[in-house]
Amino acid sequence: MPYGPTRAPKGGKVLRYAEAGLGKQLELMDCYTQADGLKTFYVKHGSGFPVVLFHGAAPGASAQINWQLNIEPLAAAGFTVYAYDQAGFGRTENPSDLSIEYRVTHAKAFINGLKLERYHVVGNSVGGYIAARLALEDPRVDKFVTTTSGTLAPKGSAESQALGQKHSEELREYVPSLENMRVLTLGTLFRKDLVTEELVRARHEMSIEKNAEAARLRRGVKPPRPLFDELRRLTNKTLLLWGAQDRGVSVERGILLFGLIPNAEFHLFDQCAHWVQWDQAERFNRLVADFLKS
Repeated sequence: MPYGPTRAPKGGKVLRYAEAGLGKQLELMDCYTQADGLKTFYVKHGSGFPVVLFHGAAPGASAQINWQLNIEPLAAAGFTVYAYDQAGFGRTENPSDLSIEYRVTHAKAFINGLKLERYHVVGNSVGGYIAARLALEDPRVDKFVTTTSGTLAPKGSAESQALGQKHSEELREYVPSLENMRVLTLGTLFRKDLVTEELVRARHEMSIEKNAEAARLRRGVKPPRPLFDELRRLTNKTLLLWGAQDRGVSVERGILLFGLIPNAEFHLFDQCAHWVQWDQAERFNRLVADFLKS
């Protein structure tokens, strides 16, 4: 079932379908809720121990796009999956404060509204920073997983910093158009066969109108505080998933991050760029499900 640029209903909807080979019905619900006063879009799927997914911050980022290849498999593995659009992204309203610090506040409000007793966190890119903040600050968080995250990882060598700076400039210079989104997505993914017209159009749709305005205003906000000292005290079991061909965040930085976090695992994928959860979707889903169950 695709998670493309379909319009969400005003209230919410529930879809049930048979998962192939499993002989059971899985439930997909997409709806809106209020989180810190913002109308917030999210998807809920499956049943079992809760897992909350945090997307990244590149143009066109949203829960249904970034996690398109992962929501169903993780639900089928026995989890209740919550994937929401962060403040200023996707179908969630734009806040007056567009900082990452506010996105952490909004994430906490969203999760408090779900009334979860315990939950796992899985982040993608900048979403890894938000997931890490929750792991550090919310005792209800069990395990922490993140894909390649330049916002979270140490800066590394001059070469790594130059790579990250170049990638950041490319993101800031993005002007919404289908062709520009195609070019951006070709850089996001190693597997060029995944860069379909459907994906390009879906990301483009999530990069225009109110989301384009939010992206423009985010250029002026200060970066979030580093977590390097705090991560040394992180007690949650942690899984780091890195792409060897990431054009913005070097492998060196992933290894440095791994060195900071006690009780962490580090998996490096060849033929994989920034979206590990897309380039290596099948392996990602299996590794994450097994790790969260362990």
